[in-house]
Amino acid sequence: MHTRLKERLWAYIVQNNPDLMFNLQEEYAVIHYLEEKVSKVMPMALRLIGEGREGHAIEELCVNEMTKELRPSRYNYICNLLEQQYRYVYYSHRESGNLTYLAVSLVEHCRDTFNELGFSEKNQKEQSIHAAILEKVGEYLAEKNNKR
Repeated sequence: MHTRLKERLWAYIVQNNPDLMFNLQEEYAVIHYLEEKVSKVMPMALRLIGEGREGHAIEELCVNEMTKELRPSRYNYICNLLEQQYRYVYYSHRESGNLTYLAVSLVEHCRDTFNELGFSEKNQKEQSIHAAILEKVGEYLAEKNNKR
């Protein structure tokens, strides 16, 4: 189960938090991060096994717990915003294979704004957050356009 949980956590990070994935890889901290996260949920997993829960249900509960602080995905939020508000940018970067790079760069550019606004699952749909992040994305794209 330990290995399976590490695999599931890594798959989640790759899909929903590539900014974290790149940072962990750059710092050679992937194994340490995964081990630490899985170790923290193993007592819960063992308790659930003792209660007779099924393996897939245990995995889901553990993955949900390990990814709690990674939700909502800022990366997915940025990608959705790009697709809705900057369709040409979104699709041209997707077709060229650069969408992940652009979105990760935007997550970094918007990091302080996300933090200041307390971006969370509870408030991710608030218009004030959408407007603030949209403004930061617009700044970033305009800056990149001016450099060309």
